[in-house]
Amino acid sequence: MQLQRPSFTQEQRLKMNPQLYQSIRLMALPVVDLRETIQAELERNPALEIIEDKTTISLDSALKETKEEDDYFEATSDSGFTRRGTDEDADEQQKFIEGALSRPETLQEHLLWQLRLQPIDEDVRRIGELLIQNLDADGFHKEPVELLLKDENPDKVAAALDLVRRLDPQGTCTANYKESLMVQAQLMPDAPDGILEALEHLELLEKGKIAEVAKKIKRSEAEVNEILERIKELSPFPGRQFDSSEVRFVVPDVQVVRKNEEFVIILNDEEIPVLGINPFFMKLSDGKDGEKPVRDFVRENIKEARWFIRSINQRNHTLLKVMRAIVEFQRTFFAKGPKYLAPLTLKDIAQEIGVHETTVSRIANGKYVQTEWGIFEIRYFFTNSISGAGSSGSRYSKEAVKEIIREIIQSEEGSLSDQDIADLLSRRGIPLARRTVAKYRKELDLGSSYTRS
Repeated sequence: MQLQRPSFTQEQRLKMNPQLYQSIRLMALPVVDLRETIQAELERNPALEIIEDKTTISLDSALKETKEEDDYFEATSDSGFTRRGTDEDADEQQKFIEGALSRPETLQEHLLWQLRLQPIDEDVRRIGELLIQNLDADGFHKEPVELLLKDENPDKVAAALDLVRRLDPQGTCTANYKESLMVQAQLMPDAPDGILEALEHLELLEKGKIAEVAKKIKRSEAEVNEILERIKELSPFPGRQFDSSEVRFVVPDVQVVRKNEEFVIILNDEEIPVLGINPFFMKLSDGKDGEKPVRDFVRENIKEARWFIRSINQRNHTLLKVMRAIVEFQRTFFAKGPKYLAPLTLKDIAQEIGVHETTVSRIANGKYVQTEWGIFEIRYFFTNSISGAGSSGSRYSKEAVKEIIREIIQSEEGSLSDQDIADLLSRRGIPLARRTVAKYRKELDLGSSYTRS
């Protein structure tokens, strides 16, 4: 029997006004996608126009906003952190654009990043990593869990399964699309009564047999139709949005440079134009001549343009605030390099700048920063300590220790065993088990002492 399922159309049904939804969506967009969205909005809304400018912010010199500036920023998407460019700045900008790279993100990378930020038992984390590496392109198990983890503690396997299934995208780490939909339905904050019972009869729903399902779960056909609409909001194959066959062109959203012992954060204004309200539309909106439908059209477009500009402004300001806080927390990294990366959590930054952790997560995910040490995804700077306790544990982050291990292996003429490396780390005040050294070495794609000899 040929299965071309599920035939549901995935829909997005968020219970929020369009303006708020737009703000949240723009907040999450990396610079390339934002540029495309801006271009589409410029084509759709004649009240919008582009104003050229350059945008920077200094860590040690924030500008004071006046009433006049507030009025100006209300009508434009200029972030307010502006400095005229010199030839040196132009050279930096050219390097910025040339720093663009192609880097696809896999489902595994996306899940592993979230997993490593969880304050969980080390065994649960290890099992979670095994589960994630065992996922196929749809987000389902390649090998049955009972075979993959037959020697592990069942309670810890259950805890790891539950945790990974709750990560974004929800519903991975399942056996098939039916189980994935069941998991997603269980995680729905406002799931309708009867949705789990209806999903037990998914094959009937796929065939459109609403009356039969209604009879089986003792609900009216109207209720089943409502349940079906909610099911259509779910993603039956949650891993497919991370199709690795599509290589995405990545451009840094921001750049961190050091000038006169001061770190400066530069927004990529070559990709994000400054937006303003079209003066002709403003003039039309102020006048009382013309037909009412025309005036209404003009005013509605100006209203939408202003909200779009506010949303761009909020996104840029939040991105700058997040990067400013990251640079403050990770000053040693930006000054000396990756092996000085300190433990840092989303919560640390959220508390520092006064926003919710989900806002920081939206800003961090999918956006890149260019530094003198290379291009990094912003979320790279969020890493647990080697004790697995976030920023409250050891002062050494996992990523920093991995860089130290890389340095040890590459600098030693002889071939050090994992125990030798663990002993060297211990003498440096970094307690790490041999097994953990082996794990980090494999993640660095560095062979064992036998393959390196």
